[in-house]
Amino acid sequence: MSRRIAVAADHGGVDYKDRIVALLRDAGHDVADHGTHSAEPADYPDYAHSAAEAVSSGDADAGVIVCGSGIGVSIVANKSKGVRAANCLTAEMARLAREHNNANVLTLGERLVEWETAREIVLTFLTTPASGDARHTRRVEKIHDLTEC
Repeated sequence: MSRRIAVAADHGGVDYKDRIVALLRDAGHDVADHGTHSAEPADYPDYAHSAAEAVSSGDADAGVIVCGSGIGVSIVANKSKGVRAANCLTAEMARLAREHNNANVLTLGERLVEWETAREIVLTFLTTPASGDARHTRRVEKIHDLTEC
C-alpha cells in the first residue's frame, strides 16, 4: 500500500535520511523530503517541525525523522498536534509503537543504530498496523485529550 511519508533530518542524520528516502521511493511510497540536504551543521528543530507538521496537517500519512540520537527530533515532533512520535532503537520498539500507541512518526538516531537495523525499524514501523484494541485506542485518546487543554 502506497503512503505519503514526510522524511527529514539534521546534519547528524542526513545519510540515513537519504537512504530512507530511496528505500521508501523504491517501495512505491510518495516521499516528501523536508531536508536537510547536506552534512553542514543544521538545527534539527527546523527540519523535524516541518515533517511533523506535514503529518499533523494530513499532508503526510506518516513521518520518519533522523538525527544523531533521535531524541531531539522526537521532542520536536511531539509538539505538533496529533503527532505521536516514537524514538525506536529496535524493530520490536517500532512494532509496539505502532500497535500500542498508533505512532505516526518514527524517529531514529543515526549514531546509535546500524543501517541494517534502521532499515528493519523503518519497514516494521510502516507495515505494522495499530492494534485497534479498545484499551490501546482509549490510551491514545487520553494522550490527545492532554493536548486539548
